[in-house]
Amino acid sequence: MTGRSPPTLDTPRLHLRLVAPEDAEATSAMMTPAVSRWLASWPLPYTVAMARERIATAREQAAAGRALSLAITARGELLGWIMLHRTDPRTAILGYWLGEAHHRRGFLREAAGAVLPAAFDWFDLDRIEASAHPENAASFAVMRACGLTFRREMVIHAPARGRDELVQVYAVEREGLTPPSGTART
Repeated sequence: MTGRSPPTLDTPRLHLRLVAPEDAEATSAMMTPAVSRWLASWPLPYTVAMARERIATAREQAAAGRALSLAITARGELLGWIMLHRTDPRTAILGYWLGEAHHRRGFLREAAGAVLPAAFDWFDLDRIEASAHPENAASFAVMRACGLTFRREMVIHAPARGRDELVQVYAVEREGLTPPSGTART
């Protein structure tokens, strides 16, 4: 499982690494209404102090092997985050977002294609799930491109908006994963 450092991943265009304190200002600035509307736990306004706290928690959870939050970067610029949180010993939930300026360029497909195989190994998982609002076609395109398939609809609580919301859940088992597009280094 862990006891190892979180993976650092490189793809043809991206570098993914554990989120770091220096990501706080850019994270706060990128959390706009167009981004936050799709995210259950990223409220607005999203202050630098909130970003610092989330980063500190993310680093603690990675050290404990409970979660993995990676900064998606290109040429040193933070583009967004990709995260996995263990829900039970053999399953994790995938989440991701990009700042508005980086949408519709294939970055999330590329990042998720690299992160999923690394996550299966780093966490020693059998299954990874992801969910999105039914109208979030872009997120479903990322999921399908990585081999995730529709499993069910459910209602989740979205603390960012203080309400329950309907989502569609997709999943992939280790043996159903599409080939990776990146390489892991430790």
